[in-house]
Amino acid sequence: MSERAIAFRKLHERPGGFTIPNPWDAGTARILAGLGFEALATTSGGLAYVLGRRDAQGLVTRDETLRDAAAIVEATPLPVSADLQNCFGDEPETVAETIQRAAEVGLVGGSIEDATTRPDEPIYPLAQAAERVAAAAEAARSLPFPFVLTARAENYLYGRRDLEDTIARLRAFEAAGAEVLYAPGLREIDEIRAVCSAVSRPVNVLAMPGGPSVELLAAAGVRRVSLGSTLVRAALGAFLRAAREVRELGTFTFLDEAAPSRDLDSYMIGR
Repeated sequence: MSERAIAFRKLHERPGGFTIPNPWDAGTARILAGLGFEALATTSGGLAYVLGRRDAQGLVTRDETLRDAAAIVEATPLPVSADLQNCFGDEPETVAETIQRAAEVGLVGGSIEDATTRPDEPIYPLAQAAERVAAAAEAARSLPFPFVLTARAENYLYGRRDLEDTIARLRAFEAAGAEVLYAPGLREIDEIRAVCSAVSRPVNVLAMPGGPSVELLAAAGVRRVSLGSTLVRAALGAFLRAAREVRELGTFTFLDEAAPSRDLDSYMIGR
C-alpha cells in the first residue's frame, strides 16, 4: 500500500503532465496496466452503466463503489484513485468515513465533488462544499500512508459556466486541504490556463471531445489528465454499433475491428 501511495504522490510532483485512464472492472484495469499506464482511476459512469443505472443520480451505493474499486486495486500493482462522487452523503462525518473506507480497500487517492445529486440544488453552497472537503482532507491526513485527495468543482458539468466561481471554489478547496484540484468540463485552453495560474496545487483536467492534447494541457500547467467515462462510452459505442448492425442489417462487418481473443488473453491471468 505505502509503495503505491508514494508512487502516486510522486507522479503529481514530477515535472510535466501524466494521463490517468479509468477502467471499470478488473479486466479493463489489466489491459490499461499492460499498455504501460502508471496509475488508474475508477469511473462512476462506467460502474453505473455496468450495473444498468444512470450516472450522477446517486443510484450507485458506497458499498458497490468500493467493491468495484477493490477489484480494480487487486487486478494490478498500479496505484488506484477512486471517483467517490460526493462521498455518499451531505454530512462531513459521512465524507470522512468514506475516505477511511476507501483506504481500507487499497485505494491511495480519491475525489470529492461539490455536486449534490439533487436536481433542484445540483451544487453545494461554497461554505458547505469547503467544509466537506476539509473533513475529507482531515480523514486523509489521519491515514498511515499518503492519500491524494482530489476536490472537484462541478459547475461546468451542470451548465454553470462561471469561471470566476469555479476558481473561487477551487481556491477554497485548496485552502481546505485538497491536494489536487479538478473542474471537469473545462475545454478552452485559456480557461484551463487561468485555473492553473490561480491555484498552487496540481490541476486535473478531464479529456474532452475536441479539447487540447495532453502536450498542450501540460504546457498550460495541467499536471494530470483523466479520461473519466470516455473509455467505457467508447467501448459501449462500439457495442451499440455492432448490435445495431446485426439487428438492422443482419451483417457482421463489426467483427473486422473486434479485438482477437489472443490479444485480450495476453493481458489476463490464466493457468
